[in-house]
Amino acid sequence: MPNWLCKQLEHAYRMKNLRQIKLLNDCWFFYRLSSQVSQVENHHATPQG
Repeated sequence: MPNWLCKQLEHAYRMKNLRQIKLLNDCWFFYRLSSQVSQVENHHATPQG
């Protein structure tokens, strides 16, 4: 998890800001999903031999 996102989540939890927690959680899942997709695409793009 990126450091900035971790700090934002910690702050949101301290402030009990449910809206921000949900938004940051969605950001994290989107980030993970897009990261996994790019890794799969890079894996398939490399020539195997």
